[in-house]
Amino acid sequence: MIDFKLPSLGADMDSGKLLEWKVRPGDHVKRGDVVAVVDTSKAAVEIEIWDEGTVQEILVEPGTTIPVGTVLARLLASGEAPPAAAVAAHERRRVSPAARKHAADLGVDLEKVEATGPGGAVTIEDVERARPTAPAAPAAPDRAAEMRKAIAAAMSRAKREIPHYYLFETVPMLRATEWLTAENAKRPITGRLLMAVLQLKAVALALGEFPDLNGLWRDGAYHPSPAVHAGVAISLRGGGLIAPAIHNVAELPLGELMRSLADLVKRARAGSLRSSEMSDPTVTVSNLGDNGVEAAFPIIYPPQVAIVAFGRVAPRPWVEGDALRVMPTVVASLSADHRVSDGHRGALFLDALAKRLQEPEKL
Repeated sequence: MIDFKLPSLGADMDSGKLLEWKVRPGDHVKRGDVVAVVDTSKAAVEIEIWDEGTVQEILVEPGTTIPVGTVLARLLASGEAPPAAAVAAHERRRVSPAARKHAADLGVDLEKVEATGPGGAVTIEDVERARPTAPAAPAAPDRAAEMRKAIAAAMSRAKREIPHYYLFETVPMLRATEWLTAENAKRPITGRLLMAVLQLKAVALALGEFPDLNGLWRDGAYHPSPAVHAGVAISLRGGGLIAPAIHNVAELPLGELMRSLADLVKRARAGSLRSSEMSDPTVTVSNLGDNGVEAAFPIIYPPQVAIVAFGRVAPRPWVEGDALRVMPTVVASLSADHRVSDGHRGALFLDALAKRLQEPEKL
C-alpha cells in the first residue's frame, strides 16, 4: 500500500485546503499524473503523484484544510491485492456506477447512505437524500493578505537561519542588446525573446560551474542539484509574489525557454500551477528591471542557498580603455548562503555570469 501525502509546496506552506479530486477509487495513476487540486495561500495548485498504482481509498474530502504531510489517499502498487476488509466492504454494498460518481462529486460517504434500490443497491436518489446541507458561506479570505503573511513568515525565518552574504556586479549589455535586436528582427512577433530569457539562460549556464550555489539545504546538510530548476519571481495581479520553477533551464534553447516563461507567468497569474513547479526550484532568479529598479538584494528563499537578481538595463557612464562612453548596463546581484559558499566563490560566479551575458550568441 502506498500513502499519497500532501507535499510541501514551499517553505511558507504549513497546510493546504483540498479543493478537488481528479481521481476516484479504482482509477489507475502513473508518475506525473495530476490527481488533486489544493489551495495554498498563494494559488490553487495541481498536485502530481510520483508513484504508479491504483487508487484504493480517498481519505480526505474536498473542502478540508490539512497540514503538510497528511495522507490524502492510499494506492495499491502494481500487482498488489486490496486488503480483505476492503473486498468484504465492497461485496456488502451494491452501488451503481452513476451513484458512486455522484457520491464522489458531492463528497458523500457511501457507507452512511441508506440503500433503497433493488437488492439493497445504492441509487442516485439515495445519494441525493444523503448529501450534506450546505453551511452558510464564510467570508471570502483575503488571499493577498494571507500571501503577504506567509511570505513574511518565510523570509523572517530565512533571515534568522541563513547567514547571508551579498555581492553585485555592473555588467555591460551592449552586445546583448544589439544581438537581441537583430535576433528578434528574424523572428515573428509571437516568437520574439525578452532580455529576461537571456539572463535566465546565462544564470543557468554559469551555475553549471558553481554547483555550491544551485541546490538545497536540508536536514543540516547541503544537497547540490544536478540540474538548474530556476524559480522565477512573478508578481501577481492581486498582490503578492510567487516563484515557480522552469525545469532544466540550462538545456532549453532560447525559443523554448521564452515559451516556458510566458506560459509559467500566464498560469501563475491564473492560479493554475503544478506541485512540481512549486516544490523543486533549486535557485531563484528575480528581475525587477521592468519596475525601474536600479538593483535588488533579495532574501534567499529556503531551502535554496542562493538567489540572483537583475535591475533595469539602462544607459550609464562606462569606462572602456581610456575612454568614457555611454553604455547599456545592468546590475546583477547575488544573495548566497555562507554555510555553503563564500564571497570568493560568489564573486567568481558573478564574473562568469557577466561573461556569459557578453557572449549572447553562445546562449
